[in-house]
Amino acid sequence: MLHSHLTTLNAVSLVLSTFEHEGLSGEVLLAGSGISPADLSRADTRITTNQEMQVCANAVALKRDIGLALGRSMHVSSYGMLGYALLTSATLGDALHLALRYPALLGTLFDLSLVEDGERIWFSASNYRENPALAAFNAEFCMVSLKVICNDLLGHALPLHAARFEHPAPDYQGRYGACFDCPVAFDSFDNAFAFDRHWLAQPLPLADPITHQAMAERCRRQNTEFTGRQAWLGRIRQLLDAQLDAAPGLEGLAEQMNCSARTLRRHLKGLGCSYQDLLDELRFERAKQMLCEAHMPIYQIAEKLGFSETASFRHAFVRWSGVAPSQFRS
Repeated sequence: MLHSHLTTLNAVSLVLSTFEHEGLSGEVLLAGSGISPADLSRADTRITTNQEMQVCANAVALKRDIGLALGRSMHVSSYGMLGYALLTSATLGDALHLALRYPALLGTLFDLSLVEDGERIWFSASNYRENPALAAFNAEFCMVSLKVICNDLLGHALPLHAARFEHPAPDYQGRYGACFDCPVAFDSFDNAFAFDRHWLAQPLPLADPITHQAMAERCRRQNTEFTGRQAWLGRIRQLLDAQLDAAPGLEGLAEQMNCSARTLRRHLKGLGCSYQDLLDELRFERAKQMLCEAHMPIYQIAEKLGFSETASFRHAFVRWSGVAPSQFRS
């Protein structure tokens, strides 16, 4: 999707480690994502949310309630400099408002907000715009991880009054109790949990004004760099998406971006991807849309995606998804 943005490897690494003790090969979880085992060894690797979601989709196919388990493992220390800035904030309210200021660093796929409701505060996640099939997974992952962040900041569990989710109650809803010690409702208008307002003023045990000021400034700089790189990558994706039937190639794309092919290649490498990675990702997204939403013959889909032969498209789709286009459609 064109709004797909950059994120870190935190969630992907967490997925792999969660399944590692079950003896599952990382290749199964990374299938179709364009992420290689070598990428995992680089702390500065950046991936797109589409790549992250492909890994998560592979995980959900193996274990439907994996979002709850992943969220419980996503501690505040997983967020790098932002995590340290949150931990050293003066109060819980200061920390949460800082987190809301930098959604790109938090890596969320939702619009987050603190909603006043009398003497209660709802920590809300709404306006999810990614793959609908992963809406429940992402809501579980998001809300549980936000609760874990609050617990970590306070040094103990944040007492909740209620929690609610947009998706229907799953058949494993009994497992929500381990994450939310409160009544949980489903089929709601947003994803949220409620706690007493007074907790916002609660001093944090690791508060340190000097360290906090330094970390907050580094977060500001990182956010400026991060969002700038996202905007640049977004422009590249828009150009490529409009030319999938006749991809311009690295040199042609560089000309459209008003830079040299060498410069474009270097920047893409710095973002943790390549021209072919982006082209494959966009082709895969478009292929899935056409296979699901239209009754177009597969040979026509191949043509619209710039493949000279239907067989080449079939081989590429199997590499991306693990199944043939006809199997995906059925």
